Amino acid sequence: MKEYRIGGLPVVDEDNVLLGILTNRDIRFEQNMEKRAKELMTSYQNLVVAGSHISLEEAKEILHQNKIEKLPIVDDKRHIKGLITIKDITSVIENPNATRDDKGRLVVGAAVGVSDGLQRTQELVKAGVDFVVLDSAHGHSKNIIETLKMIKERFQDLPVIAGNIATVEAAKMLIESGADALKVGIGPGSICTTRVISGVGVPQLTAIMKVSEEAKKYDIPVIADGGIRYSGDIVKALAAGASTVMMGSIFAGTEEAPGETVIYQGRKFKTYRGMGSIAAMEKGSKDRYFQEETPNEKLVPEGVEAMVAYKGEVKDVIIQLVGGVKAGMGYVGAKDINELQQKARFIKITTSKQ
Repeated sequence: MKEYRIGGLPVVDEDNVLLGILTNRDIRFEQNMEKRAKELMTSYQNLVVAGSHISLEEAKEILHQNKIEKLPIVDDKRHIKGLITIKDITSVIENPNATRDDKGRLVVGAAVGVSDGLQRTQELVKAGVDFVVLDSAHGHSKNIIETLKMIKERFQDLPVIAGNIATVEAAKMLIESGADALKVGIGPGSICTTRVISGVGVPQLTAIMKVSEEAKKYDIPVIADGGIRYSGDIVKALAAGASTVMMGSIFAGTEEAPGETVIYQGRKFKTYRGMGSIAAMEKGSKDRYFQEETPNEKLVPEGVEAMVAYKGEVKDVIIQLVGGVKAGMGYVGAKDINELQQKARFIKITTSKQ
């Protein structure tokens, strides 16, 4: 329990019938670690339990009234169905906007590539992943299409996001192949050099508009991936037709972001690298850029490494972004994203703008 930071474990028999609960309190000062769980646990007869249809508020009240921290959820035959804890309820209260599944767990997705797409997806499904992202710098390719079809054929109920793309033709192909959502963006990222290296790309706003127009015919959501530098860029992406956005550089300097913290000229920075950088490719992102067979010394980078200013905790950055999006929607007079897309008007700014 210490290794996984777990405060308690339900004890069940081979038929998944609840026998009791073993908590840290039961073993904290125990000298004989050879004892069986049933000798230390709180037995079922002394437990407070609830049925599977209990609401969060009802569970909270039961925990409070009985001065307990854990509430096992069982069916009429004592089969364990879940465990509600004070920690769970506190997390829900403190993070009401967190995306959770029907079991109250955070929704988790994972990226898969072309070379190991099916095998990796299989292992991820075993681990309980909620969706996968078939991720490539060029989503409108034969390998992506074939991998997408194989994944959807094997795991029909698993949502698959596919990309990256920037054209209507690519959107049609991925949708016909089974994509549940589309990721749009060829080279708009702040440390992505695809457009410079390959000469290929579509302006991000144009790509969002074109792809989302096609995707809406099939009720397929669009994710705007890259090019978000300010909260206003989020508003523009949503107004252009995106259902949501993906961001990297904005969060790169936060405390929670991966990367080494360094001090440079008296200021605090964090290292940040693009998926197409040499360092990232050497660590495993080669197949995203179709260079999985290329030796490291011959890799052609489509991204760079950089340092970004330290920004503190990610929650503070998100608060500012959400505030900016709300302000933008307020200026347009939109109460939700659908209304924003209906009411927003785009105006071309010339070089002689005022």
